[in-house]
Amino acid sequence: MKMTILALDLGTTTGWALRDREGQISHGYTSFKPQRFEGGGMRYLRFKRWLTEIKGIAGAIHTLYFEEVRRHAGVDAAHIYGGLMATLTAWCEHHDIPYQGVPVGAIKRHATGRGNAGKDEVMAAMCAKGHPVLDDNEADALALLHWAVQLQGE
Repeated sequence: MKMTILALDLGTTTGWALRDREGQISHGYTSFKPQRFEGGGMRYLRFKRWLTEIKGIAGAIHTLYFEEVRRHAGVDAAHIYGGLMATLTAWCEHHDIPYQGVPVGAIKRHATGRGNAGKDEVMAAMCAKGHPVLDDNEADALALLHWAVQLQGE
């Protein structure tokens, strides 16, 4: 049996990719955009609930990787990323799931051969691997999952 790996590209639109124990890969993206009349913390509560749902569907998550962003387009993006990362790492600690951030350049280099590849190049690389992607966040999560699977030596 293989390890179940979850890879995330954190953001208001979060990309995800999951490799289950049988080696099957599922992927997608989901939005944590605030709803009308929601308080500021609801985004993070919905994210935490979503993580728990993914864990329930997967049965177990043996390890989790997330895209480690060091530069953000603006202050709001940085704050949102920080809140999601804090929620994620606390959730992982609570569930005893090992987690690791991976620099953006390492993910892009693994997927395309270039650490500064554009969004379209990563999407094309994932399509070439047989993963039809609709969103660049989804493509980034898939690229991270492929990086993690290689790291695990599987």
